[in-house]
Amino acid sequence: MSSLDSQLEKSSNSDLALGSEQDTQESFAIVGIGASAGGLESFTQLLRSLPNDTGMGFVLIQHLAPQYNSQLSEILQRTTQMPVTEAVEGMRIAPNSVYVIPPNTLMTLDQGILRLEPRPITRGKYMAIDRFFSSLAADRGQQAIAVVLSGNNEDGTAGLGVIKSVGGITFAQELDTAEFPTMPMIAIASGYVDFVLSIPEIAAELVNISEKNSISEAETDLSQPDDIVTTIFVDNDENLKIILDLLHKAMGVDFSYYKRGTIKRRISRRMGLLHLQELGDYTTYLPKNPSEIEKLYNDILINVTGFFRDPDAFIALQQIAFPVICQDRSPELPIRIWVAGCSTGEEVYSIAMSLLEFMDDQPVKYPIQIFATDISEAAINTARIGIYSHNLLTDVSPERLQRFFTPVHGGYQIGKTVRQLCVFARQNLTSDPPFSRLDLISCRNMLIYLESLLQKKVMPIFHYALNDNGFLLLGSAEGIGNATDLFEVVDKKNRIYKRKLTPPRMKFNFVKSNYVKEVSNLIKRDEPDDEPNLEQLADQVVLRDYAPAGVIVNADLEILHFRGQTGQYLEASAGKASLNLLKMARPELMLELRSAIYDAKHQDTSIHRDGIQMPQGIVVKLDVIPLKQSKDIYFLVLFESHPQSSPTNLLPVAVTVPKIESRKAKQTETNIDIAQLTHELAKTKEYLRSIIETLEATNQDLKITGEEFLSTNEELQSTNEELETAKEEVQATNEELITINSELRDRNVQLHEVNNDLQNLLTSVNIPILMLSGDLK
Repeated sequence: MSSLDSQLEKSSNSDLALGSEQDTQESFAIVGIGASAGGLESFTQLLRSLPNDTGMGFVLIQHLAPQYNSQLSEILQRTTQMPVTEAVEGMRIAPNSVYVIPPNTLMTLDQGILRLEPRPITRGKYMAIDRFFSSLAADRGQQAIAVVLSGNNEDGTAGLGVIKSVGGITFAQELDTAEFPTMPMIAIASGYVDFVLSIPEIAAELVNISEKNSISEAETDLSQPDDIVTTIFVDNDENLKIILDLLHKAMGVDFSYYKRGTIKRRISRRMGLLHLQELGDYTTYLPKNPSEIEKLYNDILINVTGFFRDPDAFIALQQIAFPVICQDRSPELPIRIWVAGCSTGEEVYSIAMSLLEFMDDQPVKYPIQIFATDISEAAINTARIGIYSHNLLTDVSPERLQRFFTPVHGGYQIGKTVRQLCVFARQNLTSDPPFSRLDLISCRNMLIYLESLLQKKVMPIFHYALNDNGFLLLGSAEGIGNATDLFEVVDKKNRIYKRKLTPPRMKFNFVKSNYVKEVSNLIKRDEPDDEPNLEQLADQVVLRDYAPAGVIVNADLEILHFRGQTGQYLEASAGKASLNLLKMARPELMLELRSAIYDAKHQDTSIHRDGIQMPQGIVVKLDVIPLKQSKDIYFLVLFESHPQSSPTNLLPVAVTVPKIESRKAKQTETNIDIAQLTHELAKTKEYLRSIIETLEATNQDLKITGEEFLSTNEELQSTNEELETAKEEVQATNEELITINSELRDRNVQLHEVNNDLQNLLTSVNIPILMLSGDLK
């Protein structure tokens, strides 16, 4: 990427002279048009229907044979007044121009510049349209437009989903007008298509969009991506609240604490499709058109997922989480997993397949229960059926495809062995009751759409739902935030966290039932109280009145439990609230406390400290006792105090010599102070020594880790070089042959016309004609 960045920097420097013209160029919309079999006729019809001054750039992507020199650009040039060019590396897209993908090429878009590279070797069908649509979405955002025309496979559908997720506009050709309707049919069935139109109607709608963009350009600076959205929502908080209330009443979901930027972009997109300029007009339009409320709801809940997304995360689950989950487990106890925000099910089935593969090497086959929930009913229905097209299975290995999938018409269906493990249900994570006694929760790429208030509410829910050794898996762009007291990092790179042994602090605010309360009151009135257990009462009195005060802390010294009255030894510090033991300990105890915990941790034995001086003549005895549960370590810290015995009280009373008594008392106090300072100095030296040892050990570990990273980097570099040299050309597919036949058919039509003209000439001219070969025969 570094060479690509340098090229972009050079091109941007050379373009500085263009001034404002460059800014205008960067603001126009780009239309990606994908087709396969029958695409030549569709391209021709669309370009004939488009005017040459829309202000948009058009990029045509078609499946072409790698070894065939395409004449597509020359053929299409005769159908439009816009310049039609075969794309080359580094070409910048200009408005009112058409660019055609060359053969044997992978084409993407980067900052308005076309990037071409040799077509890579892929397993299965080659998805050139999906790849370009995805890059178009990343480059243009809301100004990305995608059109799927005639074709015989499913290429383009996944790319439409990416375009729609960033607020772009998507089209598909009407099935009745397509020569090969498979490709637009699959796109329409996915739910990612905004307009299903004939080709002339697609052209007319593109003209409408271009006119709307030209009006917006006059009102705002389109070089800033969010300027249009910002302009629409200025001084419109009341209208936005009305829209959110309508969604809440109609669909039962409150979007008030979802990311406002996402909500506004989705509303702006729906307004653009309806050609509405003012938010007030859209607010008035919604109550009169209930179907539009549902469309806006589905737009906000756009589902973008895939099988084995971030493959390293699934490898980490098999290496880190699954072994711990299965350790010392009863054979009858099922493994329980919850996938929150499961979308259309790819994540759920990926985890199920990974767990079944892990079970292959285990002596005990544990029962498996996987609960998958999402707020979208349509996504849940798709996940239950479990049928996926070929382009959604590119990240599934041939072995998994053969073992876990069944071929069906239009793609593959998840096998019965996997589907019977998964239970799908509609659930609102923030308002419906959660599951419990879970071993793993997967919630990937959902938290990024929630405001921090909802994220803080979700984390205690996950902590409550997990078992003591449960794991939490998040998306690559997500984290636990401030919930470090609930979860600890297990694998930072793959976002795997483990539940801490902390009392749940979840507040249950779900829908309450009066029936339960009434029944419990009846039970209390009808059933007599159990007789008190005298042994338990005695234990409570002893623990309360005679046992020393103390706390239980974890390895990070976070207080998990208080025992007895600890106010004499601990107090809340000023500033941000914290339960860290060292932050709450009184200054006189802090040094001894830190040293004792360090020794208890490294010596794995109980540590005792006595004679710690406190104000008001109190001496404190300190005990630190390690506690272990599974692989986690905790500490029980006990405090016990007693009055200080004063040496001056032991001196005989001498009324006749007060000066001598006073001098001896001062000397005794001085000796006590010296002894105390000497003791503190010795403890400080001991603590510093332990810190130095820890630092040296840490530096050694960092040095070893650095050497491992260096060797790993060298291995990765050599692997990359091998992969680059391993690229080979592949044979053309049936789709490419159909494309070639289309072009040959066009040539045959031209030859037929020439032959007809020649035949007409020969039959109409009444002059004898003699035709000779080269040798005069």
